[in-house]
Amino acid sequence: MSTEQFIQEKAQGVIESLYGVKPDISLVQIQKTRKEFEGDYTLVAFPLLKMSKKSPEITCQEIGDALTKSCPEVKGFNVVKGFLNISLSLEYWANVLNSIIADKEFGFKQANSNDKPVVVEFSSPNTNKPLHLGHIRNNLLGFSISRILEKSGKHVFKVNLVNDRGIHICKSMIAWLKFGNGETPQSSGKKGDHLVGDYYVRFDKEYKTEISNLVALGMTEDEAKAKAPILLQAQELLRKWEAKDPETIALWSKMNGWVYEGFEKTYNSLGISFDKTYYESQTYLLVKSVVNDGLSRGVFKQKDDSSVWIDLTADGLDEKLLLRSDGTSVYITQDIGTAIERFNEFKFGEHIYVVGNEQEYHFQVLKLIMKNLGYEWSNALYHLSYGMVQLPEGKMKSREGTVVDADDLVSEMVNTAREMSEELGKLDDVDSGEAAYVNNIVGLGALKYFILKVDPKKNMTFNPKESIDFNGHTGPFIQYTHARIRSVLRKAGDIKLGTQIKPEQISSAKELDLIQMINLFPETVGISAESHNPAIIANYAYELAKEYNQFYHEFQIIKEVNEGVRQFRLELSLQIADVIKRSMWLLGIEVPDKM
Repeated sequence: MSTEQFIQEKAQGVIESLYGVKPDISLVQIQKTRKEFEGDYTLVAFPLLKMSKKSPEITCQEIGDALTKSCPEVKGFNVVKGFLNISLSLEYWANVLNSIIADKEFGFKQANSNDKPVVVEFSSPNTNKPLHLGHIRNNLLGFSISRILEKSGKHVFKVNLVNDRGIHICKSMIAWLKFGNGETPQSSGKKGDHLVGDYYVRFDKEYKTEISNLVALGMTEDEAKAKAPILLQAQELLRKWEAKDPETIALWSKMNGWVYEGFEKTYNSLGISFDKTYYESQTYLLVKSVVNDGLSRGVFKQKDDSSVWIDLTADGLDEKLLLRSDGTSVYITQDIGTAIERFNEFKFGEHIYVVGNEQEYHFQVLKLIMKNLGYEWSNALYHLSYGMVQLPEGKMKSREGTVVDADDLVSEMVNTAREMSEELGKLDDVDSGEAAYVNNIVGLGALKYFILKVDPKKNMTFNPKESIDFNGHTGPFIQYTHARIRSVLRKAGDIKLGTQIKPEQISSAKELDLIQMINLFPETVGISAESHNPAIIANYAYELAKEYNQFYHEFQIIKEVNEGVRQFRLELSLQIADVIKRSMWLLGIEVPDKM
């Protein structure tokens, strides 16, 4: 039971005894007391005035008096207008810390076998280019929210839908056929996804040249764009692929294989994994049954040119194309089929799509179509929308080859961590292997934390230099705090930890603040899961690390002369280190013991 729930229940009983009416628990509003006021938790009196039939101040006074008499855990209170600020006893907080010490999985819930699972789809890359900075934000959000949901008590399945078909794939293929001279990842020394991406950029370069030449011959720009030979060749390649031409399928398989190997290396470097990967080259085959189902129900309409549409004007939207007149599908049609397939497979209670905010309309339409088709689980579809991420220099453009490559960025972050570590002399006393390990997780921690500390809905600028500041609102600052605590515990030697704390061992308000902060961890995990927002965890971890560092500088720990106080401060430090480690794990970030 959380502290808020504890006070809520005690206050509910007191209110019933005072006014003869048991209030609904929702009316007993408890919140953390604001820092400028004395107290631990605050009860809001205004929803209770109909029962008390008295002023807010008198109501607070009566409830406060009754709580201090009936509840030994309440040591005092003060009233500020209609707010009752409650202070809890040292005995209560010592018991809270003891329960945290005893709980080896503090803050983490086990999944309930009766709960429906949650499916989280993220990454969803195209196989015509390597992963870039935008993909990094997608992957980090998807992976982190999956862990947060898992530790809030959900069964979670992480899935990836790879876009491995379409004209964009054929553009890389035709460029390789024309200019590749049989180049492979092995012969070039490039990662496969980088190699294929280079040919996507080469296609765009040749396409623009051909457009310019055709315009010079008298065509309009629109005509030139449609009739450029290299585009027509790519379109012909797509037709061959759809006709299952063996030679085309073989080339497609070979080049996609290069990309998959490259993706896997990037995922591994980021610490990202999936429970299942789907491929659009397979899921698009679901389209026929989806369209036939919608037509048979009268939800979809077929026009004279054989195209299929759904009319959403009654829902405040417009008509939406589902099948072109030539029989080819659009993305929304494939998503309908995939959602149905996944529900049949997982019977999910929630399906989360981690996709950029430019697709908000798309998912609004998807939910409406599923609702109109009669699927009761349509409301279980949730779009975890996130904003654009860019570097201080500006936006990225894939076709022009100006994207911030994910592999290059990871490598840069690890190198920067190594350079800063060497400059500060932080790892002078460890061997080269351990130093390389620490630099790797610090570099990745800087990248991951800087991105995840921002509310997903906001656009953001990723600043590599700012992200790795050991004294700022950064991952390395939190990692260093964990390493600092582990160093303190090592220096403490053979002191046995895991013992019961007594109230008299708690000697300062700062220590009480730290107990209260770690006590908020389970609630923070729950709020983060419910709001699908890892930034809540990220900022909690920073505030906890910041508070501990203030404590570390203001108070003696190992040199504390009072044995009981020293024991308590070491126990408190250990629990803070564990909560920091769990918080960062939820973000996909490791924390070192030395740094």
